[in-house]
Amino acid sequence: MGAKAISDMNSSTDPRAKFIALYPALAQVQPSLAELGAALAPMQVPAGAVLFSENAPCQGFPLVLEGEVKVSRSSGDGRALELYRVVPGELCLVSSACLFRTQPMSAHGMTTKASTLLLIPAEVFRRWLETPAFRNEVLGLFAERMADLTSLVDAVAFHKLDQRLAAALLGHGQLLAVSHQTLADELGTVREMVTRLLRRFEREGWVSLGREQIQIVNGPALRALAATLGAAA
Repeated sequence: MGAKAISDMNSSTDPRAKFIALYPALAQVQPSLAELGAALAPMQVPAGAVLFSENAPCQGFPLVLEGEVKVSRSSGDGRALELYRVVPGELCLVSSACLFRTQPMSAHGMTTKASTLLLIPAEVFRRWLETPAFRNEVLGLFAERMADLTSLVDAVAFHKLDQRLAAALLGHGQLLAVSHQTLADELGTVREMVTRLLRRFEREGWVSLGREQIQIVNGPALRALAATLGAAA
C-alpha cells in the first residue's frame, strides 16, 4: 500500500464501532479490533493515492470506513480496465485472493476520493478467517464479485463499444465534466476510439462536446442505443 500517501488519523478518533456497523462479522473475530488497539490505527488517504500495485506483494487487507477505492488492471500499452470499486461495507476481492494464495497483486487500487481505512495485516486476516461469520462474508464477496466480473467480461467481449459508451454517459445529469481519457480508462479502450465515437454522437445530434465536458443533447437516443446492451445479452 502507498504508505507515503497515508497519514494516521487523529488519535482521539475511535471509529471501531463504525467499522463493526459496516462489517458486522468483525464483532466476532479474534483477535478483536479492541485487542489489536493501536496496531490497527485507522488511516486517512487522499484522493488519487495508490493503495496497491499490480505484481507487488500484498501488504494487508483494506477495510474502507469512508471514501472509495477503484480497482483496475493495466495492459502493456498503458490502458486500464476498471474491475470494480470498494466502498464502505464492501471487501476487496483482489486483496483477499492475494492473501489466500500468497501471490502478488493481480490489479492496482487507487482512491477516487479522500478515504479512511484500516489495513489488516496478513497474519491477522488469516486468523480472522477461522471465524465462520468472517469467512462466510469473504466467501460471499467472491460470489458477488465473480458475478460482477462475469458481466464485465460479457460487456467487453460481446457488446459494441458505442453501446457501452452510450451507457457510460447516462445517469450523470445533462453536463458531464469528464475527459475522453477517463472514459477510455473506464471502458478499457484507447482515447482515440472514444473521441471518434463521441464525434459521431455529436454529428448525430446526441451530444455537444467541449473541453473536458460533454453535454447530453438527446438522452432518449443514447438510452435507445444503450438499451441494446440488455437486448443482446
